[in-house]
Amino acid sequence: MKNHSYRKNKNLKGRERQTQLQVLEPVELMIFLMERMPDQSRNNIKSLLLHRQVLVDGKAVTQYNHLLRRGQEVIVNWSLVRDREVDKGLSKDLKIIYEDAELIVIDKPAGLLTIASEKEKEYTAYRQLMEYVRRTDSANRIFIVHRLDRDTSGVMLFAKNEEIKRLFQNGWKKLMVERAYIAVVEGRVSKKEDTIKSWLLETKTKLMYSGSNPGDGLEAITHYKVLQDTAKYSLLEMHLETGRKNQIRVHMKDIGHSIVGDKKYGANSNPIGRLALHAHILAFRHPITNELMRFETEVPKKFSRLFKKY
Repeated sequence: MKNHSYRKNKNLKGRERQTQLQVLEPVELMIFLMERMPDQSRNNIKSLLLHRQVLVDGKAVTQYNHLLRRGQEVIVNWSLVRDREVDKGLSKDLKIIYEDAELIVIDKPAGLLTIASEKEKEYTAYRQLMEYVRRTDSANRIFIVHRLDRDTSGVMLFAKNEEIKRLFQNGWKKLMVERAYIAVVEGRVSKKEDTIKSWLLETKTKLMYSGSNPGDGLEAITHYKVLQDTAKYSLLEMHLETGRKNQIRVHMKDIGHSIVGDKKYGANSNPIGRLALHAHILAFRHPITNELMRFETEVPKKFSRLFKKY
């Protein structure tokens, strides 16, 4: 038997949605919210509390164990993530998909470095997110868990403390469930589904390549499947069994189908003005709660337009 009532409101412009909940008996706030919003995970609710989106009788409450009294009203404000990003000074193209007390998941735009290089110190995901978390507390920090190439877009994970970073680093294979990419490659790939395996080495000029002898370099395994194709291009979904530097880019060159826009690894065309590689899915076990977290980003429209039928 459910002990609480609720209703959802939406203003005329559709920009803000609220969930209103009436308290019918004393209960802790976290328990109350999990019971009344079963479609929300514990981490999602923690994120709402962290961002002061939960109000009790009109006042924001952040403590998950706050004791509610009979007759009180709880309001959950479902503010858009991008509204918080503008407030915190993030670039308009960098989107926060999810955040809780331990980690941040973003959708990184193409052209944005993960961390500073010799040529670029300021315009990085790391720098922007560091400034973002320090708006709340100057002692806050973020830590890099994994990286995406500058010209690769898509879902990316950061830790909010060193312990979380360490847990991911030490338990990467155990915690990481799925990493999937979408790419547009040159030409029609004849084998519609396959696994590519090689051992990657790096030149003095930082160019990765597959060694000629098994066991030389770092083992790299990529599984791919063709989703769409034309005479000029193929749209592929790829799942990584390993996560080596430039792995997908090297493997596509190895089979004679370089990624569109990837001049570094043999591409001859760039019809969309960027590298056609996107981190599409990231799924992992939360290192604290062991909850399965899965994030899926949209395939860039520039990719899809190459396969649009007129």
